[in-house]
Amino acid sequence: MSRPINRPDTGFAYLGLHQKAAASRGVTANKKEAIHERSDPGREPEQDVGRKQALFDLALSVEPGEMVALIGASGSGKSTLLRHVAGLACCDRSGGGSIQVLGREVQANGSLNGEVRCLRADIGYIFQQFNLVGRLSVLQNVLLGCLGRMPRWRGTVGLFNAEEKQRALQALARVGLADLAQQRASTLSGGQQQRVAIARALCQRAKVILADEPIASLDPESARKVMQILADINREDGTTVVVTLHQVDYAMRYCQRAVALKAGRIHYDGAAAELHPNFLNDLYGAELIAEPQTAEKPRRARTPKVPLALAKA
Repeated sequence: MSRPINRPDTGFAYLGLHQKAAASRGVTANKKEAIHERSDPGREPEQDVGRKQALFDLALSVEPGEMVALIGASGSGKSTLLRHVAGLACCDRSGGGSIQVLGREVQANGSLNGEVRCLRADIGYIFQQFNLVGRLSVLQNVLLGCLGRMPRWRGTVGLFNAEEKQRALQALARVGLADLAQQRASTLSGGQQQRVAIARALCQRAKVILADEPIASLDPESARKVMQILADINREDGTTVVVTLHQVDYAMRYCQRAVALKAGRIHYDGAAAELHPNFLNDLYGAELIAEPQTAEKPRRARTPKVPLALAKA
């Protein structure tokens, strides 16, 4: 069966948000607790036209209540990994691999679990481009987080009860947007829209939040607010948060743990505070710490001064 090209194939992808990590991050201590037996790590990716392997021999375990930053250059596999965890993309059938979240299997051997829709109700996904319905109000967008836990007929007609509306208003108050509940979502700034997306995940009662570059298109102050809200949710609610970031300084400031991907493989897994310039130079390339070269501005040609002849009265 042919597979759509827009769904990236991976040889191996593992993630167990429910499991305790061993002393060496990402490797389970007990074989009985292992997420899945590894396939041959030396296996070369299939050379099929139109297909490119994005992740290789990837074994990762995240403990409940952790806030983990996924860092790495563009194309390293960060967003692909998050999409696989949420069941939005499937592993390569020929390579094997499995993903478990909260003790339940999302997918294995390239096939999604039949109950993946129920599992997604516990996984909040925050997108870089917000994924709000612009013509709906802020409150209506937040209420959409309730759809995974309500009867389909009520969701179809948009019939939300008083308890759900109250929960949505509380979520908006938590992100500082309660006064904008009735405003059209398309009129908000980028930072405000991203906070609405976080409120939607709160209204969803997500136990795990996956944030895919949530501050990539935001100004520094809006980015700070978004990251602070995610850190507060992690600390106060014990919600597991996995966030992909290009801003390493934010990863070091708000996340206890950092996982660096390079060319689809784990390049670093440890404390975010221990990231140092030499390692980051190797991860991102010399341009990360290279001195910016300022181009010289072309000089304007001077008009020769001509003495003015003043006419005598």
